[in-house]
Amino acid sequence: MTRVWQRLWASLDAAARLVGGLGTALLATVVLVWIGVVVLLSCVGVGILLVPSALRVLRAVANRERARLDVLDPGPVPREARAAVRDVVVRRELAWLLLHATAGFAVGFTGIAMPLTMVQNTTYPFWYRLLPPVDNTPSFIFWDIFCDVTDLTGALVVALTGVLCGAFIVALGPALVRVQEWPGLHLLAPPAGTDLSLRVVELTATRAAALDAHAAELRRIERSLHDGTQNRLVAVNVLLGAVRRAVDRDPAAARAALDLAQDASEQALSELRAVARSILPPVLADRGLAGALAGLAGSCGVPCEMVVDVPGRCAASVEATAYFVVAEALSNVTKHSGAASAVVAVAREGDRLLLRIDDDGRGGADESGGSGLSGIRRRIEAFDGRFTLDSPPGGPTTMQVELPCGS
Repeated sequence: MTRVWQRLWASLDAAARLVGGLGTALLATVVLVWIGVVVLLSCVGVGILLVPSALRVLRAVANRERARLDVLDPGPVPREARAAVRDVVVRRELAWLLLHATAGFAVGFTGIAMPLTMVQNTTYPFWYRLLPPVDNTPSFIFWDIFCDVTDLTGALVVALTGVLCGAFIVALGPALVRVQEWPGLHLLAPPAGTDLSLRVVELTATRAAALDAHAAELRRIERSLHDGTQNRLVAVNVLLGAVRRAVDRDPAAARAALDLAQDASEQALSELRAVARSILPPVLADRGLAGALAGLAGSCGVPCEMVVDVPGRCAASVEATAYFVVAEALSNVTKHSGAASAVVAVAREGDRLLLRIDDDGRGGADESGGSGLSGIRRRIEAFDGRFTLDSPPGGPTTMQVELPCGS
């Protein structure tokens, strides 16, 4: 039964994608006609002035298809007409335009005509008597196929054609999608060199983010040691000096100073432990990622449900990043969101560690608001991961993180 529902859902998804492709195919048809007019006008010299604008329109329609297929945008069209015509990307777009305006249009039309015909013909026995005899001629894919239907037997035959249309979409819908999207996926994708250059730019930015995150982490550790532990140790040194001076003349004051020195040393030790845990929490090594995150959920200021499905262990640095992301996110939930509950889901899919933190708070989270979100993004981008935040005013807030963790 589950497989049947999956098949039906795939058919609905295929129909929706075919309709989306039909929309860009209509635009491609219009642009193809316009480029044809420009070519004809160029034969008499007038259309040469229109070539740059025609190619910009072509790029706009191609980019619409790229957005639909999630293909990288190659950038603007070259300004000069000769350079634009010689450009490899423009030539590939012209080839796509021809294919999508013809075959893509035909496939998209089939994708929308089949479901409509299925609905019309399968329900035909219920309403064919309401039509006047002159209009009682059913159709298949919008073309008349029968003579006038006058009895239930003919109406049932029409309904059978509707069932055939449904079977066609269920059986061949995904294949039609692949046929329609093939030109866009292969002709609109940027050349290999362009993709590599974009990847180099991305990795350069990621490396810069990693260095910034590392520098920020060093500054945080330095501030923690300077403002906390160092001051405690200075206080211990001052108190020990006071004890040395008072031990002979005022033993009671010396004992009081020793008590204060012991308290200050214990506080310094506690702060040193906190700094050490912030560098790489030992709970990760002792209890693993699931146990460490369970501890965070237990200490969260709002009720937090933790769902962890991570078989095996990831790299220590990845687990530490996941731990700090969840810790910072739950800290934000407690301090800023006004939420009544939170849910943290962590799972591993292939070579990716996926984190999702949801809360039912007031929303409106902003990376520029000083809530630590920018630090989370820098830490994630340092691992070449992905960070998305959805926090509309009024809530709820959803944070999603992807971290590469190896195969």
